[in-house]
Amino acid sequence: MVTSKDSIVALSSGRLPAGIAVIRISGPKTRFVVETIAGGGVKDRFTTLRKLTAPDGSVVDQGLVLFFPGPGSFTGEDVAEFHVHGSSAVAAKLLETITGIAGVRHAEPGEFTRRAFLNGKLDLVETEALADLVNAETEAQRRFAVRNAEGAQSELYSSWRRRLVHARAMIEAEIDFADEEDVPGSVSEMVWSDVAAMIDEIEQHIQGFKAAEIIRDGFEVVILGAPNAGKSSLFNALAKREAAIVTDEPGTTRDLLEVVFDLNGMKVRIVDTAGLRERAGKVETIGIERARAKAGRADLVLLLEDMVDPQPIGAVPASVPLLRIGTKADLKDAREGAYDWIISSKDGTGLSGLLDEIGRRSALAIGDVGDVLPSRLRHVELLTEAKDFLASALSGQSQELRAEELRLATDRLGRIVGAVDVEDMLDVIFSQFCIGK
Repeated sequence: MVTSKDSIVALSSGRLPAGIAVIRISGPKTRFVVETIAGGGVKDRFTTLRKLTAPDGSVVDQGLVLFFPGPGSFTGEDVAEFHVHGSSAVAAKLLETITGIAGVRHAEPGEFTRRAFLNGKLDLVETEALADLVNAETEAQRRFAVRNAEGAQSELYSSWRRRLVHARAMIEAEIDFADEEDVPGSVSEMVWSDVAAMIDEIEQHIQGFKAAEIIRDGFEVVILGAPNAGKSSLFNALAKREAAIVTDEPGTTRDLLEVVFDLNGMKVRIVDTAGLRERAGKVETIGIERARAKAGRADLVLLLEDMVDPQPIGAVPASVPLLRIGTKADLKDAREGAYDWIISSKDGTGLSGLLDEIGRRSALAIGDVGDVLPSRLRHVELLTEAKDFLASALSGQSQELRAEELRLATDRLGRIVGAVDVEDMLDVIFSQFCIGK
């Protein structure tokens, strides 16, 4: 177990004031801090109501005290929590009292989780999943983070790594003991067959990163159309507020506007864009270029057309899923055409069904949230490197060089879960956490 000589303390609950504040401490001074502030006799893993006192004997607050002896704690060290009234003054005084004890300092962002990793309580993938769980805003994000925090993703990468370790052992045994009767030549055939299968498995897994990105960052829906096609009206109707300016003057929207909402447990981002037309001023042209670029990266494009006065808009992205929507259905002279959907932002016609369709498509885009998906770009990069090394090993001629390619692939898989030296990545990973976690 890795133990720092410093003990760390932080406010681990939410923004104050609140109903309660949770002050967490971890490290070798933890039990001493508990006995100094709350007195002796605090039973391990039991909640105890105590008066918490400052060095001068004054009472800071009355609250609950919990003590978790290491290594059976979150960090693997002795850990304690003080549950006190959630005022800023109480929390500040208690933190001041604790850090006034020699050997105790304020924690850095993510330092509790970092100690849990260093003490083998979590691997890197589970650590990143914990960060996702803390930051989860929707039900899909929560389910995805919980599954990874429970080790599903780590187990997949570790199983591939174990298979490669076995493959290397077989190939190197064949190299070293080629003349021995109990090392059959058919071993390499089985090894390379499994390596080929693993390449396909990794490639299929990498393809799931798009779904993971949508879960984490949201399903992006871009609204396109000519000026006055009803884009901003639809945007406001979906946002249920006046998020965009709506006038009869064309070219009102010059920049990208975005609203984020939770649709059936899924994070969805709706983007309003500048009206598409050929003749436009310099500033409006920049907005049109941004609109086309944004649409080219979208998960779904809503192409709006005014059914009263349709206007040409030029080419639209061919590679992005698209819904053709006729607008202003409330007007008498509106004409139906070849549309996937007909709406009126004024009286609400078709809006509920359109939202349902967006929700259906977003759910289809992520598939089963229970699937094991690569949750970080660094996973994809390391998996891609591992796959390339395996492909080189499969096509190589020299057994020695092929064994080395297997070693490099094994190393890349180990880097994902932290089974090899990854010190250069730790600062980046743990800086994503809030202080107190």
